[in-house]
Amino acid sequence: MVPTAPHTTGDAVTEQFLDHRRLLFSVVYNMLGSVADTEDVLQEVWLAWSARLRGQDAGPVGNPRGYLVRIAVNQALARRADINRRQETYVGPWLPEPLVAAEDDAAGAVELGESLSTAVLVVLETLSPLERAVFVLHEVFGFGHPQIADILGRTPAAVRQLASRARRHVHARRPRHRTAPKVHDQVTERFVAAALGGDLRALLEVLAPEVTLWTDGGGKGPAAGLRPVHGRDRVAALLVSVASAPSLGGLDVRHRQAAGGPCAVVFSEDGPLAVVMVDLAPDSHRITGVYSVTNPDKLTGIR
Repeated sequence: MVPTAPHTTGDAVTEQFLDHRRLLFSVVYNMLGSVADTEDVLQEVWLAWSARLRGQDAGPVGNPRGYLVRIAVNQALARRADINRRQETYVGPWLPEPLVAAEDDAAGAVELGESLSTAVLVVLETLSPLERAVFVLHEVFGFGHPQIADILGRTPAAVRQLASRARRHVHARRPRHRTAPKVHDQVTERFVAAALGGDLRALLEVLAPEVTLWTDGGGKGPAAGLRPVHGRDRVAALLVSVASAPSLGGLDVRHRQAAGGPCAVVFSEDGPLAVVMVDLAPDSHRITGVYSVTNPDKLTGIR
């Protein structure tokens, strides 16, 4: 089993892997959007790393960080094909599995800062696997084009072309802007209170006219339908009707930090029911995107 904590062993091979595990997890998760698949990839990386350094003729690895990232990225690219096949038969919209910090876990919330927001990850789903790998390595983690070329086995010129194409694609659909954390927190709390309270007027005030609602239930959790819902009036009306359902009584809402910003975790008596994240328009307090993950398979790590 892949080690997960620095105190598990004093073995130098394990310690070197653990020194880079956080980076490896963040790179792979941003490429895949799935915690379970990321953990599987890290298991493969650990096995390859351990076999390389514990072989009879094993010599030192000059650049452990580069070596491990190369293995992780190529394993993630291979895993991406399997994820794409699963998504072809997925019921309804597919959203990334939310990375949610445990309650009162400030350190965990800081670590999540290396993961992209749900809104950006949704855009990355429209890139080719190679474009996504290059974008993540260059734009998020600062790898240079020659380094990425070595990792992917491509020429630097090919990597620059992939990077340019990916950057244009992402920025066209997701203009660069950064909402102040305090504002994001406040708007998230206002939205969740209005949605669960069935307050139509408050919802219309906080939603942008072009808002889109994605609900990922995977055919197992409550969902708004098989397609995203567009437009303020339709989204607000839908949320008000959902809030009136008797089955939604007695819910507990806890505001936490997720990858890319704040989120609301909605608990029923049986456990986590949904993780809700919102995306704000540039220089605005209005919500342009609502992302609700209700598929229980994607909520198993939330407590």
